[in-house]
Amino acid sequence: MEDTTVNFHNLSSAKVVAVATGEAHTLLLTGDGCVYSWGRGILGRLGGGSERDEHFPVLVKFGSEHDSVRIVGIAAGAYHSLALADDGSVWCWGYNIYGQLGINGEDYHSRKNTDGDYSVVPCLLNNFLELHPPDSSSTVSESEQKASLKIIAVKAGGMMSLSIDNLGALWMWGNCPQQSKEGGFSLISDFTPTPVWDFHGHTVVKVACGNEHVVALVSAGESYKGEGDLVCYSWGNNNHGQLGLGDKENRPRPEVVKTFDLDSPWAIYEVACGAFHTALLTHKKRPSDTLESSRCWTFGLGDNGQLGHGTTQSTLLPEAVKELPQNVHLISLDCGLFHTCVVSSAGDVWSWGMEKGLGLCPDDNYDGTDSGDALSPLLVSCNPYQPKFPKPVQIACGAAHTILVAHEGYKLWSWGRGRSGVLGNGKTMDCYTPTIVLWPPLMEDFKQQEELHSYVEHDKMNEKVIEEVKETDEKLLTELKLLQTKVTIMERYASMLHGSIFGEPFDEQDIPVSLQNSGAFDIAKEWENMLEAADHTKLIKLQMLYRNMLAGVKDKLMKRRIKEIINECLQSTQVEN
Repeated sequence: MEDTTVNFHNLSSAKVVAVATGEAHTLLLTGDGCVYSWGRGILGRLGGGSERDEHFPVLVKFGSEHDSVRIVGIAAGAYHSLALADDGSVWCWGYNIYGQLGINGEDYHSRKNTDGDYSVVPCLLNNFLELHPPDSSSTVSESEQKASLKIIAVKAGGMMSLSIDNLGALWMWGNCPQQSKEGGFSLISDFTPTPVWDFHGHTVVKVACGNEHVVALVSAGESYKGEGDLVCYSWGNNNHGQLGLGDKENRPRPEVVKTFDLDSPWAIYEVACGAFHTALLTHKKRPSDTLESSRCWTFGLGDNGQLGHGTTQSTLLPEAVKELPQNVHLISLDCGLFHTCVVSSAGDVWSWGMEKGLGLCPDDNYDGTDSGDALSPLLVSCNPYQPKFPKPVQIACGAAHTILVAHEGYKLWSWGRGRSGVLGNGKTMDCYTPTIVLWPPLMEDFKQQEELHSYVEHDKMNEKVIEEVKETDEKLLTELKLLQTKVTIMERYASMLHGSIFGEPFDEQDIPVSLQNSGAFDIAKEWENMLEAADHTKLIKLQMLYRNMLAGVKDKLMKRRIKEIINECLQSTQVEN
């Protein structure tokens, strides 16, 4: 009989190399070029062929069954998604009312699996094949220019989409900030990718966008020579100072943020945008300080503490988040609608903004004892006994949820809004502390079932039989997913229990040899071994830990005994009366 046991992906397919978050959905990119999505499905943003919510990561399929598409980049706007293939082609799906998919007219509506102003499956964006690279002054022929154009990065935010090509040019489409015919600022719906000509002769290295503003890191010269060579530009809506230019005037075209111009002592290496605020990571330009502590800067709307400056005031110029530790190297940051998160190379995560940095709106009724907006950075712990997230990779913020990729890409945590399965843990409730995402997804070998389906259809058996077989498959996969969720919960419980006994988090390499070999666990013996191996400092910490625990128990016993004595006195008094 053919083996039909459950199997997991190989290492490259299980390793997450990038994550992108939208308003209420998440995209993952794996090492083997596959994309997974989960969360709210309305408007087709998940790309699975329907508008159904997904509570676990689900594979996104590109093209037909015979197409071999390897994805190397992903991006998520509020309600739409983008993917970049290794051949430079761009795929898009989700909401398209402003042209953020780059598809319009008959070409869009004639496509299959589309409905109204959105697409529920990835569509290939062909417009780039018809456009000239911005370097029109080159002596290269027109045909060579078209052939040489290749997209190397994609980005999205709000209702707009962006990309960078191999010549360093920035392209935009969707609801984009542009100069109006009258010469002022306006938001224009553009269904065709359009180059930003202001950067002609320079290389755009990184870009980020909020609801209505864009921030780009551009080389000072024609080519990119390193982080110290980057100049920061911003343009678009500036009602809250999110452009960092010192005023609230809108900008139809890119303008240099003087705090981070070529003469600045700070080198920018990361940028992110919230709805109406901006965050950047920098380090000193001096060569000897390349790996010294990072600095996070924020500006724009501050009503909910999303700037991390200790107040709710908006800021028109970049200001450093002073309450972050000074001796850490920050490797990733992102902004939600009204919250901001950063992660260090050591695995420390800080969050600030709406509802203790969770991003949850007040009507979510978060009634924690310390509820309220976090005006300064709060440390987010992996669990009560392990504050750091091991070997972090990237952090991403949706409108009100946060995703962290760690363990070199093999584990994911999520927290914040949970409705519609946004957290990817199989549940639909909000979570105020990090919870494990079901990853990697269970992939069952359906070969035998497919053969059975073909056999049944070939013999023209009752269609009800086919549906029953398919339902059985789906139920089995659901049960397997829930089982893995339970396993992760037990793993977390084991870590907490181990920490409460031994004063340190559980790690697989710490499993006693006796338990590995016999299945029996002599806790007294293991405790004695640990005390023998512990150094003086650790013994003092354990002494304090258990002294406090013992004091707490004695206190509880004393309170209960006092209560019993009082009750006895009251009862005796009532009897006498």
